[in-house]
Amino acid sequence: MDMAAARSSQIEKNRTADLLNLIPSLSGTALDIGTRDGHFSKLLTQHFDHVVALDLEQPQFEHPKVQCVKGDVTDLEYEDEHFDFVFCAEVLEHIPSNLLPRACEELARVTKHNALIGVPYKQDLRVGKTTCRSCGKTNPPWGHVNSFDESILESLFSGLTVAKVSYVERSNEVSNGVSSCLMNLAGNPYGTYCQEESCVYCGGQLGVPQERQVWQKIATKLAITIEVFQRQFTKPHPQWIHLLLQKST
Repeated sequence: MDMAAARSSQIEKNRTADLLNLIPSLSGTALDIGTRDGHFSKLLTQHFDHVVALDLEQPQFEHPKVQCVKGDVTDLEYEDEHFDFVFCAEVLEHIPSNLLPRACEELARVTKHNALIGVPYKQDLRVGKTTCRSCGKTNPPWGHVNSFDESILESLFSGLTVAKVSYVERSNEVSNGVSSCLMNLAGNPYGTYCQEESCVYCGGQLGVPQERQVWQKIATKLAITIEVFQRQFTKPHPQWIHLLLQKST
């Protein structure tokens, strides 16, 4: 996936602007979880004196106010309340479900004042699925293994108080059991194969399915027809939810 092209899209600009607008008036140190290309770490330097950019592999960029480190959100090697602010956007949907509560506990533990969380909102994980050509298993879109709404997020961060909630963009992308099964049979030809994330089961690189049989093409057409009809009766919902959480003093 071309990160530069993605960052320049209007949807991504709107998401970024909304997140930046929620940053509280603080100074000191900030922790950016899941840094990737350093996009948000660099933006955070406009608000904080020092930013720690953390990812599973040490980020490869340089900035005078940013320290790049290798780390795991489920086991942060920092003392309690080490950071004035914690930023975590487009990360929690990728964390294995059994480790998700631990990750959220760690985020709450290391922040002294606030944590800003951004995740897709009520995402239907049947839309955009991929089929791994190595192991044959069906993967969720973009490597997202969790779907969130307000109640789920509040339960995961029960030790923090919700200070602000914001919603960005709109989506009516939904599927159903029948369409989902048909797409699986068809090999999920319209999945998110441009993603950087590998197969969540075998770790293999995901690739667009090879030439399919006629019956698979028919299954694809039926699945799309059903979903298009369904969306006529589906009320759009926000595409992302952003929560500013506050630690009680």
